[in-house]
Amino acid sequence: MELPLETVALFSLKLAYETEGQSPILRDDLMMSDYEREVFGLLIRRGDVTTIKVKVAECVGLALEAIGGAGTPLGRELDRLSVDFSAAQTLEQLDAPLIALKDYLKDIQ
Repeated sequence: MELPLETVALFSLKLAYETEGQSPILRDDLMMSDYEREVFGLLIRRGDVTTIKVKVAECVGLALEAIGGAGTPLGRELDRLSVDFSAAQTLEQLDAPLIALKDYLKDIQ
């Protein structure tokens, strides 16, 4: 689960901050330090669903703003997927909405 969480963060930050003609944002960039696989791994081992959801919400919020908000077609779907992810109460319940969120962010890159 650590890799999809890190990927959601990476794709979200790419949407928010990456601009054409500049170096791409990579997993080892400083802006990814709070969203690294190891950070998510620690949260998973602790069973800290709340903090995982907060971290994902921070990143997805930036991506949502970058694509024009929840009022745009892309934004409505991203917002819907984010709400599904936020509704999960256990680590097991995070899996399916996390994969849907990751796949969608990948598709809209």
